Amino acid sequence: MDESRTPSKRLLVCAVVDCLALAIWVGGLIVIIGAVIPAVFNSFGMEPGGRFLTRVFDGYNRLVLVAMAAMGGTIAVRGWMLQAGEQPGIMPGRAETILFGTMALMASLIIFVLGPQSVALQEVAFRTREENAHKAALDAFFRVHMIVRGLYIVNLVLGIGLLTVKLKSFLKKAA
Repeated sequence: MDESRTPSKRLLVCAVVDCLALAIWVGGLIVIIGAVIPAVFNSFGMEPGGRFLTRVFDGYNRLVLVAMAAMGGTIAVRGWMLQAGEQPGIMPGRAETILFGTMALMASLIIFVLGPQSVALQEVAFRTREENAHKAALDAFFRVHMIVRGLYIVNLVLGIGLLTVKLKSFLKKAA
């Protein structure tokens, strides 16, 4: 095999870290949506289930931040390798960059802005006992929560697309 086309060990580590980070990011959300949410709401009532899922998503969001940092780190390593004259063409392509950037932006919006706002509105709804005020508080919560859910779903689809693009790119470079 031509040595110039053989992936270096650092590049292989970057590819593995990227794939593991995406597996956690995408796989975690698939597990939460497909197994955890139905189990929680079939086992608990709305309020305890909502509180439990808030904790589940807090943990998931921490893992997403770690995944983003890991993927950003692999981009930095690949940039350093490129500067050192190793493996030209190892930087992410346009599709990878756009997908990762969009996912990171959406996740940051969820984690730092809309998620906390949704949790605060949820707490107000759970504490409010007067019927009309409770209904209004739930309506406010569900308006924000619908946006958060939509962003999670879009992020899931983008993550699957990014994983596909990364694997195609790596296999193409390894061939």
